[in-house]
Amino acid sequence: MDGLLDRFLAWLPENLERPARILLILALAGFALRLIHRFIPKLRDAIAARQGSREDSQRVLTLSRVVRYGLTVATTVITGLLILGEFGISVAPILGAAGVVGIAVGFGAQSLVKDYFTGFFLLLENQIRIGDVVEAGGKAGLVEELTLRYLRLRDYSGNVHYIPNGNISVVTNMSLGHAYAVIDADVAYGEDIDRVEAVMRSVGDGMRRDNVFSAKILEDLEIAGVDQWADSAIVIRCRFKVQPLEQWNVRREYLRRLKQAFDREGIEIPYQHIQVVYDAPKKNGSADGNA
Repeated sequence: MDGLLDRFLAWLPENLERPARILLILALAGFALRLIHRFIPKLRDAIAARQGSREDSQRVLTLSRVVRYGLTVATTVITGLLILGEFGISVAPILGAAGVVGIAVGFGAQSLVKDYFTGFFLLLENQIRIGDVVEAGGKAGLVEELTLRYLRLRDYSGNVHYIPNGNISVVTNMSLGHAYAVIDADVAYGEDIDRVEAVMRSVGDGMRRDNVFSAKILEDLEIAGVDQWADSAIVIRCRFKVQPLEQWNVRREYLRRLKQAFDREGIEIPYQHIQVVYDAPKKNGSADGNA
């Protein structure tokens, strides 16, 4: 690098050579950073467009951010070392001292090192991608950013959670491959179970034929049957296999339509009943005739 700079700036007076070299280094660094921030997104979009599934496209998006961050840091560090060299500061002792300091910091910042190692394996194993809905570190929400150090989630209320990767031990990904919209329907004990299941299946078939929901639902309604005998209802469980992130929309729409169908068919959706029995007060002189 120094040889190239010397050849390029050989025509300058000696007193201007150092400032010119520094300006050239800064200019090249600025050009490199500009190229990184422009080229990486274009390359990411081109690669993502060739992927065969949404999951692969989301993984490309996640990895591209990490690659761009790594290249930016590397360019900045190299630029700083070159500028220090122009001021006559030897880089070798700095690198040696940085190694010693790095070891000391490593012992004192083990949690930070753990964050980076965990983040690396989260990316390598494709456990989390930008755009997924996950539960990790005790929080759940939409993945907005994943770096080597932290995971950023936005929950349904709009709250943003920053979770250090070292705190993530279990990841529950709700949008990987496909999902299930699970519905529990409560009906009164006096209802005919076979008739109820027929109505539920009819509502499910209607959603499969709907223009809006036909693309979201992957398979016909699966009725598991009676799931439990609750205090005041028979619980019948069913589910749809759906596209990722559509389980909540499909569940809400099915419950809405099922309520309308139950009302039309006269199927009772129960609520808790309490029967109060009063004992008749005993009068003076019991039935045995004693005074």
